[in-house]
Amino acid sequence: MSLTMSCAFTTSLQTPEHVRIAEELGYERAWLYDSPAVCADVWTQLSRSAERTENISLGPGVLVPSLRHPMVTATAIAELVEHVGQERVVVGVGSGFTGRLALGQRPCTWAYVADYIRALKALLRGERTEWDGSVIEMLHHTGFAAPRPIDVPFVVAAFGPKGMSVASELGDGAITLAAMPYDGFDWVTHIVFGTVLEPGENPGSDRAVDAAGHAASVMLHFAIEFDKLDMIPGGREWASAYDDVPPETRHLTVHDGHLWAVSERDRPFVTGDVLASQGLAQDESAWRDKIAEWEEGGATEIAYQPAGPDVPRELEAFAKAVRN
Repeated sequence: MSLTMSCAFTTSLQTPEHVRIAEELGYERAWLYDSPAVCADVWTQLSRSAERTENISLGPGVLVPSLRHPMVTATAIAELVEHVGQERVVVGVGSGFTGRLALGQRPCTWAYVADYIRALKALLRGERTEWDGSVIEMLHHTGFAAPRPIDVPFVVAAFGPKGMSVASELGDGAITLAAMPYDGFDWVTHIVFGTVLEPGENPGSDRAVDAAGHAASVMLHFAIEFDKLDMIPGGREWASAYDDVPPETRHLTVHDGHLWAVSERDRPFVTGDVLASQGLAQDESAWRDKIAEWEEGGATEIAYQPAGPDVPRELEAFAKAVRN
């Protein structure tokens, strides 16, 4: 395989210790989520990961601009660069899926995301820029942050024409959850959820559901938020499990366990058939075939997010499947 081995970690369950394990297994990059309602602080976890590793690339995957002033983010990037060097840092930025929806907010506008990236890049170059009507500049002396200019790649989580336009203009690459053509990008990171089945294992086994069931729930949560329930077999019946939750707090219940576990409301609907039909519980051969399809479609990097009670097993099984 010519794909980069890469690993996306949810920091509410997976820890910097899992980043260390991923490095030992040969993963080249660890992305950590920026979803503070369900994950530990992304920059704290990146710094802790830096202290435990030597070679693996590190970065937020992806930042939600509305959560922090660009100066806060610029300083955090400079701190990580000071730890591990520019060559090991990458910055993912998006409009905010889990990071904002779990707070009861819609994603940021792409115009806001673009302005944020421009301001952030200007700060890292050591320039003055404007934000919230004021001129700002990184004023850190030696020893307080890495010296400017700081030149690290930016990858944009792009969905739809507006996101693709921002990624094309301001990004070095794109991050996607969907299998879609990304013409014109030399760097396309495809995020992957699921588990590698043991020989003869049923997709509906307790182990498989524990390791991959959260991924089926992610698809439902997306469908609920964006009124796409018909895209999921039985999606409307599944969504009805939330009918008794008041609208003003539904986003909290929907995101219970989001990205790392199956909630009690979702579990009756997460069957082996669902996991198999969505390609979330497959054997090694099927995973290799699917990765080949993504590569044919333009993916240059696979970012695998492990979950469940045995994350080291998931990391090792996926690495083995890709390499065989």
